[in-house]
Amino acid sequence: MAKRRLLFGTRNKNKLEEIRQIVDSSFDIASLADIGLDMDVEETEPTIAGNAILKVKAYYEASGIPTFADDTGLEVDALDGAPGVYSARYAGPGATYSSNVEKLLAALEGEQKRTARFRTVIAYYDGKDLHTFEGIVEGVITDEPRGVGGFGYDPVFLPEAYEETFAEMPSEDKHTISHRGRAIRKFAHYLIQLP
Repeated sequence: MAKRRLLFGTRNKNKLEEIRQIVDSSFDIASLADIGLDMDVEETEPTIAGNAILKVKAYYEASGIPTFADDTGLEVDALDGAPGVYSARYAGPGATYSSNVEKLLAALEGEQKRTARFRTVIAYYDGKDLHTFEGIVEGVITDEPRGVGGFGYDPVFLPEAYEETFAEMPSEDKHTISHRGRAIRKFAHYLIQLP
């Protein structure tokens, strides 16, 4: 049986690899690069779900392929939910993973309350139906980066009830409990029920 093709509206190779490891192998997950679609969608919505929906509709309209897109944010309680929707560009235009982490740790210097959560919303659109799937994981921000795995804020995020940051965990363990893993499993459960 031929694999069903889905477009994942991302250029982020780390996210693509993570998704491909989680989603059932009966689906062919293509990235924007795989189909030669070179476009950016400006994230102008005030919420993570809003940005995911904005992206998925734009990429579907451009490709005609059933599409899913995600938006993820790190919400730190002591920073009133920041960086939130600005997580990828927290340190400004051209921010890198390390510059974002440095800015976050500087903002939390001396702060005792370090609770935070990662929130991912995956939006799926096939031209008719629009669905969203949310995954959240609670944790705390460490005082300094730990580990070399993962990406983004993983070296400073210690999930609740664990001793290792996401960057210290084997990727299989991270996928089991991560925000993106939780959202993608909800999405995958939806996919297998499609006619």
